[in-house]
Amino acid sequence: MLATTRIRRWKQVALATATALAGLTASTLTATPAAATTTAYDTTYYKNAVGKTGTNLKSSLHTIISANVSKISYSAVWNALKVTDQDPNNSNNVILLYSGVSRSKSLNGGDLGDWNREHTWAKSHGDFGEVTGPGTDLHHLRPADVQVNSIRGNKDFDNGGSTVSGGGGSLTDSDSFAPRDADKGDVARMILYMAVRYDGGDGFADLEPNEKVNNGSNPYMGKLSVLKAWNEADPPSAFEERRNQVVYDTYQHNRNPFIDHPEWVEAIW
Repeated sequence: MLATTRIRRWKQVALATATALAGLTASTLTATPAAATTTAYDTTYYKNAVGKTGTNLKSSLHTIISANVSKISYSAVWNALKVTDQDPNNSNNVILLYSGVSRSKSLNGGDLGDWNREHTWAKSHGDFGEVTGPGTDLHHLRPADVQVNSIRGNKDFDNGGSTVSGGGGSLTDSDSFAPRDADKGDVARMILYMAVRYDGGDGFADLEPNEKVNNGSNPYMGKLSVLKAWNEADPPSAFEERRNQVVYDTYQHNRNPFIDHPEWVEAIW
């Protein structure tokens, strides 16, 4: 459902934010303010959230994205990712998170050179593992190079660090990971989706962003201020928007509201 006018508009936004992206690792980040990518669902899917802010908005969005959701098994995630993350220029491949590499769909597994299932919200943060629900939620599961995924591990997200081999410009240090510039906003919106979707009321941990790293098994992910800056500086791409639509139409039948309305990040946090 990506209209041509929306794609043109986001090309303009991408140009406007190019300067900001170049300085993403700086502590003082200036970026174009986030704006809606679509209002197509505002009178239907999001009708009970539009116009709200703060905890009221967060609560409304939780209700919306938790209702009538279809869930899949962890084994089914393999084939789902081959659809949600398909390379738009090569239907035999998927685009890998963090590295941006296009790799054959058939190379899914655990060996060097393969891609596997990356839990962007590390499954140890809240100890939900691979259980159907947060452990299989496609809005935060992405294909990633096995080695790069291992380097990220369960680290929180923050700026800085040294270059990750094969990571497309991603950086890491002893307690944090920073994806390449083109994936920074994606990661922020996935993390914040998880914080809204899983609030402790459905038998799983109450996931929340915070300002720390080294969160370990606690149900927190940092750093919130950095994630907010990434959301502003790296707006949703056509790839990210298409992915959101596929998850909604074909698999879970819920949406990541921060892809449709990235300005809601600031409205809540």
